[in-house]
Amino acid sequence: MNDIELRKKVHSTMYMLIKNKGVVSPVDVLMEIGVLSKEKYEDWRFGRVSYLERVCQINLSKLSTINHEIRVFAQKNNLKPSWTDYRKWGKGTNTRLRFSKSGNEQIERLYATHYVSGRKVDEAKERRAAKKNTDKDTETENPV
Repeated sequence: MNDIELRKKVHSTMYMLIKNKGVVSPVDVLMEIGVLSKEKYEDWRFGRVSYLERVCQINLSKLSTINHEIRVFAQKNNLKPSWTDYRKWGKGTNTRLRFSKSGNEQIERLYATHYVSGRKVDEAKERRAAKKNTDKDTETENPV
């Protein structure tokens, strides 16, 4: 797959994920475009793989292109970046997972950043405001 095809695939995948879920992560994109299988993703999440890039079915240069295009799409569509802490699943130590071969902090941060639609952000704000009002009402009804 050349870079133009890859760019189109990333952008259409981002559009679909945002439309359906309101949020998208680089891992979601990798799985949707067929670069990362669900089984390999789960192996990584359970700590059976040292870093995510190792089990992606594409070279590091193409992975870099995918991450770049994710950011381009997010910026063009005013998606809000939200860093997410990826921790190992299962029993044992609760260690942070590694995404990249290099372990470079900037690359790790890019992989761990989710992008949220404005609609989803507004919904979350409304839920928080409603909860705050409910909590206030409860305090007023039941003073301690």
